[in-house]
Amino acid sequence: MPHKNTIMVDNKPNKKQKKDVNHTNGIWKKGKAPIIPVTIITGFLGSGKTTLLNSILNDTTHGMKFAVIENEFGEVGVDEKTLSENVDEEIIEVMNGCICCTVRGDLVKALKSLYERVSQFNGVIIETTGLADPAPVCQTFFVDEDIGKKYRLDSVITVVDSKYIMERLAEEKPEGAENEAAEQVAFADKILLNKIDLSTDTELEKIEAKLRTINPTAPIQRTKHSVISPKDVLNLQAFELKRVLDFDPEFLNEDGEHEHDKTVSSVGVKVEGDVNMTLLESWIDRLIGGDGANLYRYKGIISVKGMDQKFVFQGVGMMFTGGFSEYCWGKNEKRESRFVFIGKNLDHDMYREGFLACKVDHPLRFAVGSTVEANVGKFVKGKVLGHWDEGNAYRIELQDGKKTNVWAPVDIDAYIRKPLNA
Repeated sequence: MPHKNTIMVDNKPNKKQKKDVNHTNGIWKKGKAPIIPVTIITGFLGSGKTTLLNSILNDTTHGMKFAVIENEFGEVGVDEKTLSENVDEEIIEVMNGCICCTVRGDLVKALKSLYERVSQFNGVIIETTGLADPAPVCQTFFVDEDIGKKYRLDSVITVVDSKYIMERLAEEKPEGAENEAAEQVAFADKILLNKIDLSTDTELEKIEAKLRTINPTAPIQRTKHSVISPKDVLNLQAFELKRVLDFDPEFLNEDGEHEHDKTVSSVGVKVEGDVNMTLLESWIDRLIGGDGANLYRYKGIISVKGMDQKFVFQGVGMMFTGGFSEYCWGKNEKRESRFVFIGKNLDHDMYREGFLACKVDHPLRFAVGSTVEANVGKFVKGKVLGHWDEGNAYRIELQDGKKTNVWAPVDIDAYIRKPLNA
């Protein structure tokens, strides 16, 4: 049975005709190569772009199969690990830079490479990093002649976070640096005002008024958790070159420069092995408490010792969400943890060293069956029943006459120790 988003090919063609592929929502005229529609999803860090992308990929109503191009601002990618595991799509990551500048050449190569497998998909979705200016990405489809013959820029969808967009638009940048949030709104063919449950109606009206001063033509659609109908963002045929040239006459100038705020950086880690859940939570709490105001975006997928499920976290500023997902580590899948934090004035060494300190690198001190003392407000004798029980280093049965079970989260004397009196 084919996957819900696979392109169906007639497997019984007329013997007198060549086998043909029907690109239902693309453009495939007989005798001509197909022109593939491209949707660009942009928006500042943490606005809900990947959630929107997952919503589209999981939907069964559009009948399309997509090639997805992901751009991460940093050396460690996380989004390709958080895209729906139920969807078999072609995914290409463009890493370690902003798609609008340093890795733009990789975007062109990716598009040309994808076209060699054009029969396998009938739409392309590009999700930019939250620090991307959409202009050079859009420009690619007009200044590169080869790309222009193969692809059609259908629309730019900008996702904005109702909680933080006004703050992002008002942010003062160093001289010469662009305000990416404002550029993303200006280039939008449609704006999704997301996370509306975090703002009042009065606040939402003020946000919409501000967005219209930047882009008076783009329709604004309010959303929660980036939930939309695919028809609201796909095959809109909304991108108009004339509109863009009206507000950005230099749009087609390939020599134009895009400068990022140099105080903004990305720190990421990818490491094999498991981490201790208690130490991980403590580390995250310290980071958010100390750097929350400077954190634009953070996300990660963690392999927790003693747990089959993947621990997924993400956040913006002080707003953290995380927990064990429905997806488990595969039997032959390499268990590794990866995360990325993006923000201003970040201490990279502190982030990396703090995370590595959460790793479970050493064997536990006490074997199953050992007599120990467990700290339950005071130290009480007990017997070790198991290791790494639901993320805890030890499960202990107390010798209290009730066989009470307790857990020691970390293998240190503060929680569990050798009996003082044997």
